[in-house]
Amino acid sequence: MPTSSPCAFPRSSVWLASLATLVVQSVLSSSPSPYQGSAAGGKRPGFMERTLVLLDVNTRSPIRVLNDNFLSLQLDPSIIKDGWLDFLSSKRLVTMARGLSPAFLRFGGKRTDFLQFNNQKNLAKFRGPGPDYYLKNYEDDIVRSDIALDKQKGCKLANHPDIMLELQREKAATTQLVLLKEQLSNIYSNITITARSLDKLYNFADCAGLHLILGLNALHRNPDNSWNTSSTLSLLKYSAGKKYNISWELGNEPNAYRSMVGRAINSSQLAQDYTKLRTLLQSVRYYHRAHLYGPNAGRPRKNAILLLDGFMKNASSVVDAVTWQHYYMDGRVNKVEDFLKTRLLDTLTEQITKVTKVVNTHTPGKKVWLGGLGPAWAGGISNLSDTYAAGFLWVNTLGMAAVQGIDVVLRHSFFDYGYTHLVDQHFNPLPDYWFSLVFKRLVGPRVLAVRVAGLQRRPQPGRVIRDKLRIYAHCTSYYNHNYVRGSITIYIINLHRSRKKIKLAGTLRNKTVHQYLLQPYGTDGLRAKHVQLNGERLLMSDNETFPELKPKTLRAGRTIAMPPMTIGFYVIKNINAYACRR
Repeated sequence: MPTSSPCAFPRSSVWLASLATLVVQSVLSSSPSPYQGSAAGGKRPGFMERTLVLLDVNTRSPIRVLNDNFLSLQLDPSIIKDGWLDFLSSKRLVTMARGLSPAFLRFGGKRTDFLQFNNQKNLAKFRGPGPDYYLKNYEDDIVRSDIALDKQKGCKLANHPDIMLELQREKAATTQLVLLKEQLSNIYSNITITARSLDKLYNFADCAGLHLILGLNALHRNPDNSWNTSSTLSLLKYSAGKKYNISWELGNEPNAYRSMVGRAINSSQLAQDYTKLRTLLQSVRYYHRAHLYGPNAGRPRKNAILLLDGFMKNASSVVDAVTWQHYYMDGRVNKVEDFLKTRLLDTLTEQITKVTKVVNTHTPGKKVWLGGLGPAWAGGISNLSDTYAAGFLWVNTLGMAAVQGIDVVLRHSFFDYGYTHLVDQHFNPLPDYWFSLVFKRLVGPRVLAVRVAGLQRRPQPGRVIRDKLRIYAHCTSYYNHNYVRGSITIYIINLHRSRKKIKLAGTLRNKTVHQYLLQPYGTDGLRAKHVQLNGERLLMSDNETFPELKPKTLRAGRTIAMPPMTIGFYVIKNINAYACRR
């Protein structure tokens, strides 16, 4: 069961006594016992309703302390090509990104290694065409918008006219077919990032309270296969001149270069490239202490693990954190049930174990980041990876990564083409955005050990029983001023097709609980693209205002009832947990 159990629980007599009492009461109130055989020719009536889970949390000390930016974001360089970069100044987009701060914003992905920096401000030359019949007006509108933004001081924000956004969506729809074809064929065209593009990107990150991590092209090579730094040096000098506070990384999934460009870069060469980049950063005064992350290895299969092992052997001291990537499934998934498979959810644990084993072999305790994580590869699939159903993967990823000590999880993507993003092209939040927002508001970086007991169906011989009730616990976020330090947030994923009852035991017993139950809104069920919180639909009030996240108060001692296939966050108030007071 994926609960936070790596830390041994203090076996206090009080806790054991209360737990034993609850177990006895549960068993006595359930007749016949669920472990007894059913009557001849009949089924055990009401088994699901009698199932009770007893839950307690170790409040003495955290098992992990994560980065304050644990839940972070990613933007793919494709937004330069499809034109959406020009709309990052949207007041609504900035507001939604600010809702997930503090966080890192990684600008990188498959197209990182096809970026070329050009230090000029020509707006039209590198943008690519808009819709032919509106080309001139469209380009002129972008220019006028940029001129108006340049006149603003501080954060440069815009409210783009509806017709302008509609034209952009038409343009993007055409361009995105090309981008998807490139991704499926694994053959990519170059992308030019101009000084103007970088200004817009940094303005978005800065206004939203995000720290920008910029990916550099590792495939810009010299004839001897060493890394060519000319474009990077030009970029560093420009950014330093503008005093842009940026962290850096080099390349994306270097283990896949042979299949992409027919040229492999081994771990020794990659280590030399990162060392060269560190030297380059130190030569630019403004960035001599800048952070560097890498090597952005792909899913930890054989080639990626070999590359990571060699890289750690030669360059572990060069990077501030080790980064790798994980995608659960490809774009051929076409069933909601695929997002509910516990075997699929558990693949992340196996991958994390492989990566941390390599990292700890060379540099024990080195921070590990999960970069570029998404529910599905190749842009996902419409009406699946952008629906409520995908939230089970996302929230479970956050819980599982936290328990296993992953310091930062970077979600691909905040806003992008395809169907794995948090915000759609009408600038409306998708279900995973609302899950992320509630997580940010309630969940802090201190991870607590969870202890679960209860009545469970006996495993059948020869069959693996995977638990579909996933429970994680953290100290409540210190940024949330509605709760005093010492509060605890528990989040629960119920993948069962029946309601589950959870009784708080031990230190959690007889405490007031605030419930934040997130369910699909509308008639589409798990395919819904809208979410309700405690029965109220979540909607942006306007371009600058979030809905109020109102909890439902559960009286002290009340059993938590989790509806089938839902996700809930529960804040235990006034518990004064020692692990959460510091």
